[in-house]
Amino acid sequence: MYFSGAMSRNYKFHNKTGLYFVSFATVNWIDVFTRQVYFDILVESISYCRENKGMELYCYCFMSNHVHFIFRSADDQPSELLRDFKKYTSRKLIQVIENNPQESRKEWLLRMFKRAGKKNATTTHYQFWQQHNKPIELWSEKVIKQKVDYIHNNPVRSGFVINPEDWKYSSARNYQDDFTVLEIDEPGFIQ
Repeated sequence: MYFSGAMSRNYKFHNKTGLYFVSFATVNWIDVFTRQVYFDILVESISYCRENKGMELYCYCFMSNHVHFIFRSADDQPSELLRDFKKYTSRKLIQVIENNPQESRKEWLLRMFKRAGKKNATTTHYQFWQQHNKPIELWSEKVIKQKVDYIHNNPVRSGFVINPEDWKYSSARNYQDDFTVLEIDEPGFIQ
């Protein structure tokens, strides 16, 4: 199957007020999120973005090497919001890895992030996240529900849990009225 340049246009934030599904992964799909402290950085960063940067978060799942969101930017700046989130978490995660005496993979992880950074002309030292986010605007209730199911069932498909709500870092728990890990915005579009 041949795709022209139109394919890349599908992965941009065209509607600044839209509701978007995004996915992004660590470089080389490295399983970084294997320790509580690393997940905590994602949780704290999302909370900060919700409180200070206009992020409306409706669904999420943090896996060992990638993240899924359904979100909207109240400030009509979804691209900038996601850029800032990835930039901050990248710096913070590298810093914590560097200073974590329990991280047995420290040298290897830093070497991999440095190697990825050298291949990227816009990166000065380390690259933590892959550059693309693949934003998909969600336009109907049916599509939204499909993406919510996809996100929530990611840990089930990966074989980590039997039920979606058993994965600690998923809004499937929020949909069961469990807000102990991370607050989300009221998903009024889900019945």
